[in-house]
Amino acid sequence: MNKTINAYIDLLRLHFFFVWPTLFCSGLFLAFQYYNGFSWILVIRAALIGLLGFEAGFVLNDYIDQEIDKQDVEYDKMTKYWRLFKTKPISQNLISPRNAITLFILLVTLNLILISTLSFPNSLYVVTIMAFCYCLEYFYQVKKKNQTLPLSQLIGRIDFTLFPIAGYLCVGNPDINALLYVLFFYPLAIAHLGLNDIIDVTNDRVKKLKTIPLLFGMQGTTYWILFFSAIHLVTAVLFLTVLGTVTLIGFTVGLILLSIANYIILQGKSAQSGMKALPLFHVTMLIYAASIILEYWI
Repeated sequence: MNKTINAYIDLLRLHFFFVWPTLFCSGLFLAFQYYNGFSWILVIRAALIGLLGFEAGFVLNDYIDQEIDKQDVEYDKMTKYWRLFKTKPISQNLISPRNAITLFILLVTLNLILISTLSFPNSLYVVTIMAFCYCLEYFYQVKKKNQTLPLSQLIGRIDFTLFPIAGYLCVGNPDINALLYVLFFYPLAIAHLGLNDIIDVTNDRVKKLKTIPLLFGMQGTTYWILFFSAIHLVTAVLFLTVLGTVTLIGFTVGLILLSIANYIILQGKSAQSGMKALPLFHVTMLIYAASIILEYWI
């Protein structure tokens, strides 16, 4: 029983459960600043939509990759930081593919019920983004197996970019604020993807995946991360034009951490340096989201 529970915890990355509602609600609280409509019931609903939606994405990710994940050779890179019990449950036969897809359908169904309680057309905005993001996830996982240009990365990671935008659209409309959030978050998502690829380069080489390091080399990937981090800095300044003082402070702290992460990556140019830098990227994202939420209250 404990082994099964542990497998589901790893499948859903449950120890990060608080991150996804926070990121999703950063968009929601930004919308509150311009559209009002605040209520705790809506916040709880939005938090659950974000949680269930992202967890379903994790299940879909592992389900699509179940066969290719059996080729992993570098198990020491699967740390407790990302998978608490260091397992990929579907590929290791700890959770059957049938049970995994059933869980995915259950999570999506529950989310559709929650989304249907939003006002129209906001419910339509959110469900459209959800469906689009799952299609992008499938495209990303499949396309990176056969490409000469990083299309899977540049197109596929739009899914992560749109996640907080879906939170915004729970009460807001597609507008300049949503666009600025997209421009702010997209280059960070792409830089973060390059970092993940550095960490998993050995497994990806065995799997013959066309990830950033295998397309451009380790040094090229460090420049990829630096380049998109620099674009992120510029778009962060643009985004701050519609934000306030609290967010300015949070973004400043986040950008300092991001700069330190880039320095670590540039110095090491290795999977080890990537592992050291990864938590800094994650903390930066969390600080960004928390500062946008706090801006509403202060």
